[in-house]
Amino acid sequence: MTTVATGRSGAAATARKPATMAQALTRAMRDAMAEDPTVHVLGEDVGTLGGVFRITDGLAEEFGEDRCTDTPLAEAGILGTAVGMAMYGLRPVVEMQFDAFAYPAFEQLLSHVAKMRNRTRGKMPLPITVRVPYGGGIGGVEHHSDSSEAYYMATPGLHVVTPATVADAYGLLRAAIASDDPVVFLEPKRLYWSRADWSPQEPQAVAPIGRAEVRRAGTSATLVTYGPSVPVCLEAAEAAREEGWELEVVDLRSLVPFDDETVCASVRRTGRAVVVHESSAFGGPGGEIAARITERCFHHLEAPVLRVAGFDIPYPPPMLERHHLPGVDRVLDAVARLQWESEWTGRPGAFEGGVR
Repeated sequence: MTTVATGRSGAAATARKPATMAQALTRAMRDAMAEDPTVHVLGEDVGTLGGVFRITDGLAEEFGEDRCTDTPLAEAGILGTAVGMAMYGLRPVVEMQFDAFAYPAFEQLLSHVAKMRNRTRGKMPLPITVRVPYGGGIGGVEHHSDSSEAYYMATPGLHVVTPATVADAYGLLRAAIASDDPVVFLEPKRLYWSRADWSPQEPQAVAPIGRAEVRRAGTSATLVTYGPSVPVCLEAAEAAREEGWELEVVDLRSLVPFDDETVCASVRRTGRAVVVHESSAFGGPGGEIAARITERCFHHLEAPVLRVAGFDIPYPPPMLERHHLPGVDRVLDAVARLQWESEWTGRPGAFEGGVR
């Protein structure tokens, strides 16, 4: 495992300045490349252009084209090249231009990246970070707005993480690059331009993979969410106060490994849970999360675990995405159903449904 520096000590080290998530991601790669010469960035347009979202802007100029490399438009080739680089001791950071563009590389991910450590009995880890911009909310067409996390979650051998804050964008990416296990790093596109006061030299600048974070404390119900849905849930929690509900919001941050401890501790306190994500409901992450909560918290639940998710359709045209994506009203509707069903748990049919 590569050691990651957390910065200087003292007041100057923790001085915060306004920054966007995009800037934090850029800084994470820059700091990793400066500290470790084995870290290389590669992908379509990552060099001269700085990436379609400008996340790699300035890296080729600072570190040279040998370490921030433009590649052909061939995702399977990009990831296959990264496999070879990792086998020879490098730490490649791969950018997939858009979520749905990553699918041609899935065979490499499934057959080699996820299996190599197990195949070699631990002798050959593949420290590869695969950055995937994902999710909707930017007015993109169908091949630019997928939520593909369920595919990666269902692939044993991969870590899967996604930030929702500026600080976690930096911290999780630093941890991903330092990990000896392959990490699929899902970047919520609509949060690229979210802003916060932040410093990369804060004592907890590197976020641990596998640990969720309680973003807001509450007692009425737990909203379990991640990535682009975290701000939605925080807004819903604020609006819910008008109804007398205090909602707890748990940001998973890490989908694999999953933090059962934090999630279950929250649900056991509140007795109710709603899982919120942009991905479609059928076969989506919410089903697995709901099952884990039910198995571990059954005797604490006062109502069934509900899901608020994207509809079971291909991603719609931009004019319709506001109807497709989970919003505050749909989240509050699910919470209202939780409150009602908890009063009628003894009646037949009280636990029917669950997806909104």
